[in-house]
Amino acid sequence: MAASLNQTDQNRAEPQTARTDATATLQSVHNNMLDGLGQLADYFGFSKVMGQLYGAMLLSQRPLCLDDLVEMLDISKANASMNMRTLENMGMARQVWVRGSGGRRKFYEAETDFGQIISGILKGRELRDIDRALDVMGEDVNRLRAAIPTMDDDQRSLAQLYIERITQMEGLFQLAQVLIGAILLRVGDGLDFTQLLMEIAEASGSDGTAKG
Repeated sequence: MAASLNQTDQNRAEPQTARTDATATLQSVHNNMLDGLGQLADYFGFSKVMGQLYGAMLLSQRPLCLDDLVEMLDISKANASMNMRTLENMGMARQVWVRGSGGRRKFYEAETDFGQIISGILKGRELRDIDRALDVMGEDVNRLRAAIPTMDDDQRSLAQLYIERITQMEGLFQLAQVLIGAILLRVGDGLDFTQLLMEIAEASGSDGTAKG
């Protein structure tokens, strides 16, 4: 009889143990994703918190308000609000209406169209940065060319080297400008971003070199 009761208790405990283990696994993956997205955002020059906010919304089954995000990430409300505005401006998050919320709190959800996200980032930041860099390089080359007649031989030789190197850099930035423009055009035409990545991968050899 005692053995039977022990077996019954064990059978009851097993599902609870499995559920606890599953919960721990889900939480660990959730935390790893938020940490990874934070590091990724930081790598590309954005706020780490911004990456974590996006990750929290992306992995949530329901829209989240700022209070939810503040508690989840252990950050200040001002920090959450500032970074959320940036995410909205970049098209990575949007406000949504939640039934029963009374309209007093704003709720947010993540944009899951990654093609749209990449397009927004490229338009809003990368193209601006490339345009600014090209303007600076162009001005520097013009200044050097204008100053060359006043230089001695050594200075003129160094100026020519500067012009040569800057011109090479200009070519690289112009190529990036063309490539980004082509990506934006394809995404704008309705091409799924995942499909675009597949096309890029197919255009490269398995060893990372372009196909001939």
